[in-house]
Amino acid sequence: MYTFLIRPILFLFDPEKIHHFVFSVLRIKGKIPGFTSLLRLLFDYQNPALEKNILGLKFKNPVGLAAGFDKDATLIDELAGFGFGFIEIGTLTPKAQPGNEKPRLFRLPDDGALINRMGFNNGGVDAAVERLRKRKSSVVVGGNIGKNKSTPNENAIDDYAHCVSALHPYVDYFVVNVSSPNTPGLRELQEKEPLLKLLEDVIALSKSQKVYKPVLLKIAPDLTDTQLDDIIDILKETKTDGVIATNTTISREGLTTAAPAVKKIGSGGLSGKPLANRSNEVIRYLRERLGKDYPIIGVGGIMTVNDALEKLKAGADLIQVYTGFVYEGPSMIKRINKAILCNSGL
Repeated sequence: MYTFLIRPILFLFDPEKIHHFVFSVLRIKGKIPGFTSLLRLLFDYQNPALEKNILGLKFKNPVGLAAGFDKDATLIDELAGFGFGFIEIGTLTPKAQPGNEKPRLFRLPDDGALINRMGFNNGGVDAAVERLRKRKSSVVVGGNIGKNKSTPNENAIDDYAHCVSALHPYVDYFVVNVSSPNTPGLRELQEKEPLLKLLEDVIALSKSQKVYKPVLLKIAPDLTDTQLDDIIDILKETKTDGVIATNTTISREGLTTAAPAVKKIGSGGLSGKPLANRSNEVIRYLRERLGKDYPIIGVGGIMTVNDALEKLKAGADLIQVYTGFVYEGPSMIKRINKAILCNSGL
């Protein structure tokens, strides 16, 4: 129903505007008694065999919602009703910021892809905390954190530290985002020395709290093998709890969409189907070198059940969706979980 009836209507409108419209509808309906229970009845698929114990946390299933979809933690309870095993909010920054100029979100339907240059638009971490205080769902929530655009890289740790301190009582794990292509200079923090120091400081801050919350690193798909080797060394040296592979890509190779149309869109991170193979390559590379027990969350190009299974075969312990959720609708979560259960030998 979604792909044949609802999606064609939604895709008639500007991607960012329709995103906010759908959020408004869900927020209003979420206030109706029984609405989230109805969502769970329609979309939630539960089985003890799907449960995953990783990062010291219990996930009811391995399929999560990637960061960027609910940046400001406005719909945790409603989105949990769609059957996600975990939801990652953010990227959040200390201060509210509008992000880049609009339009900044674009569909490539022929490729099953999106291009975005949102630029960490969010209402600030403190506003998100107020909403997290009121959430009712027990779904695992991750806090994806970054720095404000106006903060120079040499002061980046101050922004990440602020976010950790504010979010610590309300999220289950943290994700250090230094891999978005849409904040100028941010990816420079993936270089060995600044990344080593940043992770050390964030982990130390989490350890200083009453209850330690795991810290993960989200990396770009555009890293060379040498850069990935540096990342692996840093993960081991800092004892970072896990890694998320991968963020969006700046590559435009192999697209079906006509080159002039892609050029007209301009800069931004590409997500969706074209990212799948590269994301899987990075996951396999990490798994081979980090060992079988190191936590890896796979994201990038999961559009079908088979895409999800391929991520798990590549070495991911958990997976996340975003663009696939936009293109395929909420029923994809149930389909993926059923397929995982049928292929439990993965």
